[in-house]
Amino acid sequence: MKIPAQLVSLVEDGVIDEVVSQLMSGKEAAVYVVRCGDQLRCAKVYKEAAKRSFKQAAQYREGRNVRNSRRARAMAKGSQFGRSEQEKIWQNAEIDALYALQQAGVRVPEPYGCFDGVLLMELVCEEDGSVASRLNDVTMSPEQAIEDHQVMLQYIQKMLCIGIVHGDLSEFNVLVDDYGPVIIDLPQAVNAAANNNAKWMFERDVNNMRAYYGQFAPALLSSQYAKEMWALYIAGDLTPETPLTGMFKEPEQAANISAVLDEIFAAQLEAETRQLRAEQEFD
Repeated sequence: MKIPAQLVSLVEDGVIDEVVSQLMSGKEAAVYVVRCGDQLRCAKVYKEAAKRSFKQAAQYREGRNVRNSRRARAMAKGSQFGRSEQEKIWQNAEIDALYALQQAGVRVPEPYGCFDGVLLMELVCEEDGSVASRLNDVTMSPEQAIEDHQVMLQYIQKMLCIGIVHGDLSEFNVLVDDYGPVIIDLPQAVNAAANNNAKWMFERDVNNMRAYYGQFAPALLSSQYAKEMWALYIAGDLTPETPLTGMFKEPEQAANISAVLDEIFAAQLEAETRQLRAEQEFD
C-alpha cells in the first residue's frame, strides 16, 4: 500500500521496513499494521488536536506536570509553540502509561517507542495470527463474563495503585485475545491524585466494564466495585492484593450538591462520548 505521509520518515530512517495495511481509522488516530524486521507491529498515528473528538481534553490534561517553565507559559498562552508542546505531552502520555502499566502487571500492548507523533507498539493477535477482536465484538457465557470481569478489575486495581486512571475505559478500548483482555488507548490517562476529575472518571471506567460484562452475567450489575476501590484508595488501604467484595455502603451525611453536579456532568460527558463512538462506527 502507499506509505502514509506520517510514516514516510520512519520508513526512510529504517524504523519501519514496510507498511502492510491500515487496521483502523477513528477520530483520535489512524492505526497501521507495519513490518519491523520479521515482526508485525502496530503504528498509531495521532490526528491533529482540531480533528480529535476529545472535546473536554483540558479535563484530562489537568495534573500533568510541565517542568520547563517556558513550555508551561507557552501552553497557557495557547501560542503555536505551546500547542505543539501540548501535542507532544498528549502523545507521550500514552507511551508513558503503557510502560508504567506493563511494569505494574497490567496487560497492555508492548510499547516500542514514539517517533515523530507515531506510537510503535505490539500488534495484539490471536494464536492463529489474526488480529485480536475488540471487546465490543465479543460475546461470552456467563461464566466467562464473570472470569474476564474479575481480570479487568484486577487490572484496574493495579492501575489505581500506581495512580493511573484510564479515563475512557469501555468495551471499545479493550482487546481480547486467546489469553484474555488487553487494555488499549491511553493518551487521555489521568493522574488519580492530581486530577480533580479522576474520581468520576474512575467510576465511569469501572461501571462501563460492569455494564458490558453484566449483559452476559446480570449478577454483576448490582456490584459496587468502583466506589469500594476508590474509598480504599482515598483511605490509603488499596494494594494490588487487597481483596474486593463488590459491596459498598454510602456514608450517612447531608446531601453533597457538588457531588450531585459531578454526577450530572459525568453523565453528560458519557452520553457525548458514546455518541462520538457511534459516529465513529459509521466512518
